[in-house]
Amino acid sequence: MSLNNPFDPNAELHACSCGHHASQAEHELAEVEALNQRVIQTTVMRALFPRDAERRKFLRSVGTSTAWAAISSLIPFGALEAMAQDKGALEKKDLKLGFIPITCASPLIMADPLGFYKKEGLNVSMMKTAGWALIRDKVINREYDASHMLAPMPLAISMGVGSNVAPTNVMTIQNVNGQAIVLANKHKNNRDPKNWKGFKFAIPFEFSMHNFLLRYYLAENGINPDTDVQLRVVPPPEMVANLRAGNIDGFLGPDPVNQRAVYDELGFIHILSREIWDGHPCCSFAVPTEFIQQNPNSFAALYRAILKSAAMARDPKNRPIMAEVLSPANYLNQPKAVLEQVLTGKFADGLGNVRNVPERVDYDPFPWYSMAYWILSQMKRWGYVKGEVRYKDIAEKVYLLTDARKQMTDLGMNPPKENLKKFKVMGKEFDPAKADAYVSSFAIKKA
Repeated sequence: MSLNNPFDPNAELHACSCGHHASQAEHELAEVEALNQRVIQTTVMRALFPRDAERRKFLRSVGTSTAWAAISSLIPFGALEAMAQDKGALEKKDLKLGFIPITCASPLIMADPLGFYKKEGLNVSMMKTAGWALIRDKVINREYDASHMLAPMPLAISMGVGSNVAPTNVMTIQNVNGQAIVLANKHKNNRDPKNWKGFKFAIPFEFSMHNFLLRYYLAENGINPDTDVQLRVVPPPEMVANLRAGNIDGFLGPDPVNQRAVYDELGFIHILSREIWDGHPCCSFAVPTEFIQQNPNSFAALYRAILKSAAMARDPKNRPIMAEVLSPANYLNQPKAVLEQVLTGKFADGLGNVRNVPERVDYDPFPWYSMAYWILSQMKRWGYVKGEVRYKDIAEKVYLLTDARKQMTDLGMNPPKENLKKFKVMGKEFDPAKADAYVSSFAIKKA
């Protein structure tokens, strides 16, 4: 973090937003400490007053400060807080976590400088990795204990599609939305996708939302993604370079890659992925099933750290400091201005416009089973899996929805009560209960 000139009358010398902490990271950590205390307090009050009406009546009759003083004299909150921290001995404290340097990994990354891992007793090494195939292989070979993964990857790995079978679980969804279709500047006057036959597009991995959303978008516009265009797997850090070299016409990529193409004046944002499916998953945080079985307490500690970080990332007021923390070379290695445009949703689109889309990216960690159902439907549609797909069995085996709900509830968050939900992709409803009929309804699909 840079230091401002102390002799500049306009400079801010306080290192955090409130002026009481040495750094903004310390400020955020203090907020989390307060959140933890609030969880304890809420738990006690729920126990004392099972019904909200009784609690409100009591507080109104004696006053908040008097009530709390009386309860505090009887309840050993210090001991309770200590107990809250003592979640069981950690089987493994030293962990290696893989990540790709994109904004999708923000909760996973931010948990490190904000001290969330250390708070849980974990010593985490953040392993910056070049591409998704390498991430997959290092997790399968147990070189990484857990990793940032594309949302479809744990499904494919657990099914043995594209790799050997290696049971893997989704702890949380790292981000929703946060992708875009970017085209080279030479195509500014060719924005009708019906005219894109012969285009070469980059995608980060076959088992990615980028692949499935791009295929969906092209097919809805009459373009067969298997015969009318070329789809090339290119690691996200190399996408802008390939656009510069003229090797591709565009890509459906993760942020901040999309915004970096605009920043470097090489391309423009044709459409945000949320305009295809608003609320779609992008990346997940995944862990081998074997690790969970062998290290249940370490797994739970890791879960808590990631969820706290996700809660912090969801709050729009934290997005500017996120941009600053994430920008260094050991994390995303991007200009702060690029990250701010992505995270705040106020961005230049490369077409002469400054757009304001606060929902460009969000960090909702809840792993809906219906997300897995849709991904599996597209794997079937495009021939990655054949025959009967056991949507329910696979989704419930891979996506740890029940665990997520419990952990989120324990942290004072409010997870959804449902497991499945309907949603629309380009105006067409997806009903998880009718996934096979959904696949059959498309005119363009793998024969």
